Amino acid sequence: MFIQIIAVGKLKEKFLVQGIAEYAKRLGPYVKFQVIEVPDEKAPETMSEAEVLQVKAREGERILGLVKSDAHVIALEVGGELWSSEELAAAIDRLGTYGTSHVVFVIGGSHGLADAVISRAQQRLSFGRMTLPHQLMRLVLVEQIYRAVKINRGEPYHK
Repeated sequence: MFIQIIAVGKLKEKFLVQGIAEYAKRLGPYVKFQVIEVPDEKAPETMSEAEVLQVKAREGERILGLVKSDAHVIALEVGGELWSSEELAAAIDRLGTYGTSHVVFVIGGSHGLADAVISRAQQRLSFGRMTLPHQLMRLVLVEQIYRAVKINRGEPYHK
């Protein structure tokens, strides 16, 4: 199975980079794993709604340019479905067994995802109603992917 995370922006915080690298290393024996960063759109702090849509559209084009046609896309979206760790594990297992062996999780920038990216996604996933920095979300997602793999293998990490 090949699992990718495509995320907007470059991680600068050393602790996040190290955490993601640790979980990526742990995933190595089980799945092919990759994180791809796409540049965020430079924009002023305050923007009109039209300007926000333009920023999201440009970031969305960069994301979609990296998504292969056979990939199953799961967009992280505040309005998405709430899954437990076990439900995420079951979804990954089903995809690997009956669907596609290429799964792409997409994390938008500080303004979220473009409608075009959300439309391309087969599923929308939310980690709750709390606002989390999109950089931190990468670490949380990688940990949950690792947890899902361990659940699917019947190994004890997830307890």
